[in-house]
Amino acid sequence: MKLGSAAGNEWRILPDAIDISRAERERRPVRIAARSKDLILDLAATAMIVIDMQDLFCRLRPGEVAAATAQPIAPLQRLLPDLRERQVPVIWVNWGNRPDKLNQAPGVIHPFHRQGGPIPPILDKDSDDAAIIEGLTPAPSDIHIDKYRLSGFWDTELDSVLRNLRVQTLLFAGVNLDQCVYATLLDAHCLGYDCVLVEDCAATRSPGFCTEATLYNVERGLGFVTTSSALLAARQA
Repeated sequence: MKLGSAAGNEWRILPDAIDISRAERERRPVRIAARSKDLILDLAATAMIVIDMQDLFCRLRPGEVAAATAQPIAPLQRLLPDLRERQVPVIWVNWGNRPDKLNQAPGVIHPFHRQGGPIPPILDKDSDDAAIIEGLTPAPSDIHIDKYRLSGFWDTELDSVLRNLRVQTLLFAGVNLDQCVYATLLDAHCLGYDCVLVEDCAATRSPGFCTEATLYNVERGLGFVTTSSALLAARQA
């Protein structure tokens, strides 16, 4: 009998022993185009992290013709079904705050409520603002993680879930590229994960130089930069 919540990370309960060795997983290396050099990654040890594609961040604001943060919707619509078909876990990491905000210091609340005074509902779990933006529909097999800081790793179970899935390589998408996406990617790098930013699946409302600096920092010291088209065109290495 097997014991465990993730395929490939299970014990076997035998009549006279407990086998805690793990079954060898078949590698599924693919080669993709990336900045500077092509990249070979193992799909069997890869997960897709989609950060903060939520209504509050991605919807149109007064005076806007188009929301910059909605740009990842179309490429994600093409990429996510392909990754699911290749058995790559898709993990949605979104703000899902406590209504009383008791786990958040004033410095966390301030960017959302700069005028002070009583705190209104801000990205509360299951609220309309916190809902995944229209056009992106999670699959039943997808994984959901609530976060409470810029980084999806801070005070969440994300690292535990990834380690239980035996994941080593993370693909990053979402908004805002220079804030929550970058903070989560930076923490992933510090935790020893291999980080791949999917450039056209991430966006920000910040000035253009913020995007340029983020892409530069990722490529130079934190991981790799690729595109959804490169991932869709990936072939067995």
